[in-house]
Amino acid sequence: MVLSFIPPGSSALLTALLPYAIVFMVLALGLYSIGVWGAQLAHRLCAWQLAFFWGGFVCDTAGTALMGKIAGSLHFDLHTVTGMLAIALMALHAVWATAALALKKERVIRGFHRFSITVWTIWLVPFFGGLVMAMRR
Repeated sequence: MVLSFIPPGSSALLTALLPYAIVFMVLALGLYSIGVWGAQLAHRLCAWQLAFFWGGFVCDTAGTALMGKIAGSLHFDLHTVTGMLAIALMALHAVWATAALALKKERVIRGFHRFSITVWTIWLVPFFGGLVMAMRR
């Protein structure tokens, strides 16, 4: 792959990868929001929402990996810590939703939307934090 010859943190890497990273992050926002708000409005977890949770998680992970490649190294700041927390919560959220539906846990299925909205709100912190950081450069 040609990108493997571009040094991490270089402007050429930024130019090459940034559009893809942005697309993945915006897809993550859209997919995850559809899943979360679908559960919130229905007051019930459904299988179609699960597909959006996993899709959002995959896109967020891909976008984050690309942003990390662009940055060249890991910087432990508020954005990084909240981003790591958000990805971990998204994974936990999707796994828990999968288990609840697979095991047909009706109490969890009916109350899952409350957890979903909390995870989504936490996820928005690094999403919008990244936007603010990018605009300040």
